[in-house]
Parts: sequence; structure tokens; C-alpha cells
Amino acid sequence: MKKFVVISDSHGRRGSVERISHLFCENDFIIHLGDGSTDMRPIYGEFPEKTYICRGNCDFSYGEDEFTIEAGGMSVFCCHGHRYGVKTGLEKLAKRAKELGCSLALYGHTHAARIEELDGVLCVNPGSISSLHNASYCYLVIHGGKATPTIVRL
Repeated sequence: MKKFVVISDSHGRRGSVERISHLFCENDFIIHLGDGSTDMRPIYGEFPEKTYICRGNCDFSYGEDEFTIEAGGMSVFCCHGHRYGVKTGLEKLAKRAKELGCSLALYGHTHAARIEELDGVLCVNPGSISSLHNASYCYLVIHGGKATPTIVRL
């Protein structure tokens, strides 16, 4: 069983990330899906072996454009989502995940938490950790090739 804390769109509000920092030590993966990637530098410094960071459309130098992770018998595609037009639909995101052999896609960009299956790909957006009125993150468990995402409101 592998446990993830998945966040996105902190937009320079490091306090938003620090609000849930007590969770980082007890999880196997810490993923930031972009827009505020530099907010994760202290977390990466403390947990470099399990922190993965995407670069979003508001990030210029820190993080990867996209990557995949193998965990719990599953391949996971991670990106910010802006390159796949996630504000208008998830078809391109799901297609890219399938091209990479992934059955789970984690994305951000829209600031809206969402869990939806499309064409055999489970697409999960944790929402925005820095939203003033609807802040959220995703607690994700992968076990035996099955993903169980939970959106947690702050």
C-alpha cells in the first residue's frame, strides 16, 4: 500500500502548504502539481526521496513538465494540466495517460477538486491548496493496482 498527499496551485502561499506539512512524514509520496512549485523547496529539502514537483503555467524554473510514478502496482501520470486543455475537458489528459501506460492521471490548473473516470483513466484534481474559500488537497491510496482518492477540504 502506497499513500500520497497530492496538492496543487499554492501560488506562492507557502503557509497553505505548511498547513498540512504534518502529513508529509507519514506518506510515501508528496506531489505538487504546479503553480507554486517553488513553495515546495523546503519540503523537497526535507523529503527529497519522496517529493515530486510539476511545473505549472505560472512556474518558470522549478519542477518537471510532467512525469510518471510507479506505485502499488499502478502507473501514475502527473502534470499541471494546462497543456492538455483540462479547463475544457479531460479527453487529451486521459489520452496522454494511456499513451504512457497509466491508468491514473493527477492534474491541477483548474483550482476545482474533481475525480472522474474517462476512457479507463481515473483523472484526479486535488483542487487548490491556497483557495481562500474552498482549499483542498487529495489523500490518495494505491494498493494492489487500485487507486482510492479522497478530496480533503481545509
